[in-house]
Amino acid sequence: MIALLVRDLRLAMRAGGGFGLGLAFFLLVAVLVPLGVGPEGGTLAKIAPGILWLGALLACLLSLDRIFALDYEDGSLDLLATAPIPLEGVVAVKSLAHWLVTGLPLTLAAPLLAVLLHLPAAGFGWLLLSLALGTPALSVIGTFGAALTVGLKRGGLLLSLLVLPLYVPTLIFGAEVVKRGAAGQAVEAPLLLLAGITLGAAALLPFASALALRINLR
Repeated sequence: MIALLVRDLRLAMRAGGGFGLGLAFFLLVAVLVPLGVGPEGGTLAKIAPGILWLGALLACLLSLDRIFALDYEDGSLDLLATAPIPLEGVVAVKSLAHWLVTGLPLTLAAPLLAVLLHLPAAGFGWLLLSLALGTPALSVIGTFGAALTVGLKRGGLLLSLLVLPLYVPTLIFGAEVVKRGAAGQAVEAPLLLLAGITLGAAALLPFASALALRINLR
């Protein structure tokens, strides 16, 4: 499992592997929104939680089609499916690799980009916490979508259509945590719901993803 994780991280670091793509997109969102909405700090502060979370969501979406595509094209996925390791474990490692390459950099960069959107200082910690709790769910759900569409020609659009509705609860509760935290309100309810989504996805979706892969590889 560790060797598989190291391999996926190395592939992501190579040219064209997708590393940095999501982070660059996240940066563009944070820079372009003030240009489109206007430089008023009050307006930007109100929309900052939603914009930051939406940018993180779309940035994660960019690299989902790479999770299984390269392994499918070179035949590695067939070997992994027949290897003496659980396919559910392979899926979990793929999700972890995607989060380390995409979700973790977005989480660490978010406070710096929040400055551009005039997010109140009280919301910085909640932004970090919400992204740390929510982005793993984005990777696990995205891996499930990638498993459903593996091997399909032009499956990227279908993958987006499948995954985006599943991302909506994470987006809503993640942005709500930041919004309430920045306003000094109670954040327990959306924070617990966000954590519940992540834990539920991590517990159930690797099995669903493995089943989808077995069906698609027949």
